[in-house]
Amino acid sequence: MASLNTNVAAMTALQTLTSTNKNLATTQDRISTGMRVGQAADNAAYWSIATTMRSDNKSLSTVQDSLGLGAGKVDVAYTGMNAAIEVVDEIKAKLVAALGASDDDRGKIQSELAELQNQLKSIGDSATFSGSNWLSVDTSTGHTAAGTHDDVEVVASFTRDSAGDISIGKINVAVDDIKLFDAADDSGILDTEFALTDSATDVSVHTLDITLADVTDGDIGEMIDEVDGALATMTTAASDLGAAKKRIDMQADFVSKLQDAIDRGVGQLVDADMQEESARLSALQVQQQLGIQSLSIANGNAQNILSLFR
Repeated sequence: MASLNTNVAAMTALQTLTSTNKNLATTQDRISTGMRVGQAADNAAYWSIATTMRSDNKSLSTVQDSLGLGAGKVDVAYTGMNAAIEVVDEIKAKLVAALGASDDDRGKIQSELAELQNQLKSIGDSATFSGSNWLSVDTSTGHTAAGTHDDVEVVASFTRDSAGDISIGKINVAVDDIKLFDAADDSGILDTEFALTDSATDVSVHTLDITLADVTDGDIGEMIDEVDGALATMTTAASDLGAAKKRIDMQADFVSKLQDAIDRGVGQLVDADMQEESARLSALQVQQQLGIQSLSIANGNAQNILSLFR
């Protein structure tokens, strides 16, 4: 039925054009943002998952920074420990040379030992990274200026389980097992004192002196044994630091790959397929043009009715 009051064709054409314009706006928004799900209204479930995973990925970036800082500290301590091992090895060799030597020769050897001992202290004090020194510490109550004396925890992972609970993984380094010097109580590997039997004197690897009164070849033999024991302890400490360094490097590489995997997973959920959206845009633009033309034709029907009364 043709009617002047109700233009059914125009109403239908307008509804179609409105729907086309809405779809066109959605497609243009996806193309401009590159995202298929940019807000909760687009897809609440996917948007929620993506938002949570993006947040976790930011936390993983912080973990990556922590691993980088931890790697630097471990590497400095490892380098210092290896350098100290070489010096202690030299000290042991000098002590062996002092066995049976004359007093004059012992004096010359002691001069070399003193320089090596100073070098050990220099290595321990210099092994500092970002204010942390694990080789030369001070465990005095409340003392924080010279080194770290508590066990060190390097943040290594950030995990969210199926229930949504978060856990933080850490790599531990027992500083008390690797410290070379402790200013508080001389309990480090190199400043722990031991007693010499014949001279009844207490010395450490850092303070041993073969020119002290009553030092015998027996005492020097005890020094060699103690230095060798310190060398074995330092070798173990270097192994522990090397293992920690290797694990930190491996974990840093894994976290980097994990971040990339999460980004890919989030992209699968919310990113727009630009080829598909481009094709849809072309189709919708044609539909829009046809809708405008259909609406124009429908609005022209009233003029056709008026022509009947002429």
